[in-house]
Amino acid sequence: MIVVTGAAGFIGSCLISGLSNKGYTGIIAVDDFSKTEKAGNLHGKTVEARIERKLFFEWLEQNAASVDFIFHIGARTDTTEFNMAIFDELNTGYSRKVWEMATMFNIPLVYASSAATYGMGELGYADTHDVVERLKPLNPYGISKNDFDKWALKQKTTPPFWAGMKFFNVYGPNEYHKGRMASVIFHAHRQIKETGKVKLFRSHRPDFEDGKQLRDFIYVKDVVSVLIFMMQKQPDSGLYNLGTGKARSFVDLAMATFRALNQQPEIEFIDTPEDIRNKYQYFTEALMSKLIKAGYTDKFTSLEDGVLDYVSNYLVEGKYQ
Repeated sequence: MIVVTGAAGFIGSCLISGLSNKGYTGIIAVDDFSKTEKAGNLHGKTVEARIERKLFFEWLEQNAASVDFIFHIGARTDTTEFNMAIFDELNTGYSRKVWEMATMFNIPLVYASSAATYGMGELGYADTHDVVERLKPLNPYGISKNDFDKWALKQKTTPPFWAGMKFFNVYGPNEYHKGRMASVIFHAHRQIKETGKVKLFRSHRPDFEDGKQLRDFIYVKDVVSVLIFMMQKQPDSGLYNLGTGKARSFVDLAMATFRALNQQPEIEFIDTPEDIRNKYQYFTEALMSKLIKAGYTDKFTSLEDGVLDYVSNYLVEGKYQ
């Protein structure tokens, strides 16, 4: 059996689709299934069981001998939430328990870390372990992810294989429920359909033009491909970046969305909200050499091709992956 926590969420539900498409069965979906806004993400998917998040550890104690792999994707991901206690419980604390049980029962583990751990990028974007203690994340979400990475690296007893995947800016189908935290492509599509234009954040730094803030945008289908590779190949344990290795601007993203909809571009720049302005990343770009050295050879989807697929095959008709 393969366990996927956060199974009803954005990346977790796409991972279940990817595993099913590869012929894997015996998938165990773990989540808080009381959140009905995520129900569409699992509609029509074949899973062996749905386990409530709070009951997972009890279930695992009884079924560990049958579990081949754990993908711990579930987390609180709201970068505008500043109640650290929420992240201590749902991210750091829960993840430690997953790790400890994976170690106890000798189950390989891949968990979701984040590029938010890199903060403003003062120390670069290399997924080397020696830099982790010195990283300065900008918000409680990033702090919680880095705290767990630091904790994991200090453990003397570990799962037989483990990898913390530092997701960069992931976009793609199954993020209808994410609200403010959905990708800019999701919001751009909605804005274009409603108003014919896209609103992007104005730059509040002199070294960046408006809309020319740069992020490493990665299509969720590529994320799923890498996650399955990590399960199948199990290279050296440790932290791994998961981006494309190429930063692109929000203007590039907006233009690709307009093209996908066959509409003339019109962009309006608005002030970055005060509550995130001083904690806003202006540049992220994953250094991908460690994953490539581990043997991953598939090409990453270009921003233009990813946006076209996402918009035309999912957002236009409200479809799920």
